[in-house]
Amino acid sequence: MDAVTRIAMTLLPGDGAVTDLADFANSTPSIPEHTRAERQRFRTIWISDIHLGTRGCNAEMLIDFLDHVDSDTLYLVGDIIDGWRLKKKFYWPDAHNDVVWRLLKRAKRGTEVVYIPGNHDEVMRQFSGLSFGGISIRRKAIHTTADCRRLLVLHGDEFDAITLAHRWLAHVGDVAYETLMALNRVVNAYRRRFNMPYWSLSKHAKAKVKNAVEFISNYEQVIAEAAGARGVDGVVCGHIHTAEMRDINGVQYYNDGDWVEGCTALVEHFDGRMEVLHWADEIAARTAREAEAAAPAKIEMMAA
Repeated sequence: MDAVTRIAMTLLPGDGAVTDLADFANSTPSIPEHTRAERQRFRTIWISDIHLGTRGCNAEMLIDFLDHVDSDTLYLVGDIIDGWRLKKKFYWPDAHNDVVWRLLKRAKRGTEVVYIPGNHDEVMRQFSGLSFGGISIRRKAIHTTADCRRLLVLHGDEFDAITLAHRWLAHVGDVAYETLMALNRVVNAYRRRFNMPYWSLSKHAKAKVKNAVEFISNYEQVIAEAAGARGVDGVVCGHIHTAEMRDINGVQYYNDGDWVEGCTALVEHFDGRMEVLHWADEIAARTAREAEAAAPAKIEMMAA
């Protein structure tokens, strides 16, 4: 039985499921875990819209992220696995296994991991209230920050009129989006060949298209108003693949982005300060620092 089958078994109650999950967590990933003493530490991390099971998923970049950060709590804010795409065509490379392995390892090492399923992994919503491999499944959550603010955490598709009222249109949009992501992969393959940093074609397109900008603005407004009506100080969500932090009529709106286009995470520092990390920028900065640190040694070798 391969690792993917074992993972799938754990999503359904059954004999030996949890044991299989533990076996997978103790296996060896295809991409070895990069251990380093200087990992960035945060009180809380939120990530969403990974879309494991699709070619658009930036699994390698997410693996790099997970190997360079730690937190007391990790929220998986929906669309971790793309069930829509997997139903049409099965796609699951080793790197996607490695992402799951790292999430399970994180839970095993003591991080509180909370999984809030989205619309693409909605099959998991039926298991809300249960826990698998140390990962708690919840429909939504209330997170209290270090500075005592209460944040509603949910995926956000509940406030997307297209997803709610016109599910068929959402699937049509999903096909168009997959086409755009295929172009995005071609563009970035070319950029990698010339040692250029990652750049999101789809993110750039959304920023330039008026209707997309209007949809995002309306979504942010509606979800912030709904959070305010529930008496919380703010809301953390995903769904629209657009990372953002802003105040909307006194409600703090946070979107952690995605790992398909922007490759972003929302983090809480130990004083309660919130920040969006753009991991492509973090990698570029790290590469520059390493090159700068290596420069004196290289000059010395050339001189010798």
